[in-house]
Amino acid sequence: MLLDTFRYLVGAYYGIAEMDNYELKEYVLKDIENYIMDYLKDNKIENINLEEEAKKVEEELTLKTKLQDSLIVLPKVNASLELILLVKARLKEIREEELESYK
Repeated sequence: MLLDTFRYLVGAYYGIAEMDNYELKEYVLKDIENYIMDYLKDNKIENINLEEEAKKVEEELTLKTKLQDSLIVLPKVNASLELILLVKARLKEIREEELESYK
């Protein structure tokens, strides 16, 4: 459970990192990073290499999953509604691309 939460927090971080059309993303990334650090202070995850887990999340999760994770995390870090709407729009684009590929 703790590790799953860590994974979706990291997924959210990497999802926002992909949002190049949002000029203030560096500030949000810092907020998410701080949120992850606070989470780790409050919840000790032992016997797991967290750097390796973060690397796995970065490499193995799809952009769609990372962006979905970010929709969970953004309200927790008081991100702007503008960014949340941009993420939703990007997810809609991804869904449309997926539907096109099935045709």
